[in-house]
Amino acid sequence: MTSSPASPLPHDQARPIPRDRIRPAKDLCSDCGLCDSRWVAYVRQACAFLHQDFDGMERKAHGRARDLDQEDELYFGVQQRMLTARLQTPIAGAQWTGIVSRLGVRALETGLVDAVLCVQQSPDDRFTPMPVLARTPEEVLAARVNKPTLSNNLSVLEQLPGSGIKRLLAIGVGCQVQALRAVQDTLPLEALYVLGLPCVDNVSREGLQTFLESASATPDTVVHYEFMQDFRIHFRHSDGRVETVPFFGLDTPALKDVFAPSCLSCFDYVNAGADLVVGYMGAEFGRQWLVVRNSRGEDLLKLVEAELDQAPVMSRGDRRQAVQQGIDAYDKALRLPMWLAEVVGWIVQRVGPKGLEYGRFSIDSHFTRNALWLRRHHPEVVERHLPAFARRIVERYRLPAR
Repeated sequence: MTSSPASPLPHDQARPIPRDRIRPAKDLCSDCGLCDSRWVAYVRQACAFLHQDFDGMERKAHGRARDLDQEDELYFGVQQRMLTARLQTPIAGAQWTGIVSRLGVRALETGLVDAVLCVQQSPDDRFTPMPVLARTPEEVLAARVNKPTLSNNLSVLEQLPGSGIKRLLAIGVGCQVQALRAVQDTLPLEALYVLGLPCVDNVSREGLQTFLESASATPDTVVHYEFMQDFRIHFRHSDGRVETVPFFGLDTPALKDVFAPSCLSCFDYVNAGADLVVGYMGAEFGRQWLVVRNSRGEDLLKLVEAELDQAPVMSRGDRRQAVQQGIDAYDKALRLPMWLAEVVGWIVQRVGPKGLEYGRFSIDSHFTRNALWLRRHHPEVVERHLPAFARRIVERYRLPAR
């Protein structure tokens, strides 16, 4: 990252692509927001769906690429350590205990950064994302709770020149982080910290409505939801009520095509380019899973470490049979009657994978599904789009014929 040089760079003369124009990645565009800024000048090399270079990104961000012969790194990426945690004093209104929001607040309060790139919600709709460069704790807290829709986070890069922001904490998902890492040396910043969220199966706003109406008894009151480690979807409603639905009871035929093509062709579930990742997939139910990838990630974690109830990661069970059965069920678009879905869910919750093994279950399930989707819908990009770590994982399973 450098200050503006004397000679112009490509982005100095570039203009954002209008929102009504087709983006370079076409139907695979994840709307990360890069094309909404002058940094569209680098889209051919930066877009996660036009150019894949996980090794290069990891080496640049962390000093080395992941070790494919080390099982935890094969699955979860470069790491210095993994742990599970929850805030001792949860933040009111946060999706879980609020670790991500607290990190953003502390980064501002300590002066580590001048601003936090985060996502608030539109005043017109609770699920429509509104990326912002938050400069106060209140603005960060206004962004708490995930928005499970495509979000053009990097559009706010357009606001950086002349803003006075020199140190930035960016919170984002894999496709956004891949693009951000590709252009970070051209940004008018002195320091960049990246707090990553694991991400899978985002939808358009219309697709989200289809999902909510098919899965929740009262879709109009859902505030947030998550696919959790107990193999149930947890819907929190505006009146505080929590509704849970077993994974196995979803209307698969209705939902099979609801997810964005970009998400169906993504293999960066664990956000490989982030300094610190905070999610839930590798933790026991009720806790969150943190992956520290480098020294900047350690600096971020230190901001809140004294406020955390910490525990080591654990792993129990065997995911493999469940993954293989899930591949076949998804391919055939099977839907179980709800009574049977409840029975299956009860059994799997008690004897199924836990902790890191649940994380591997989730990664295996999505990587095999996405590899199959790519082979059927974009066979011309499979060879360059399927990274080595994903290829190793997918090859462990039997996929249906193309």
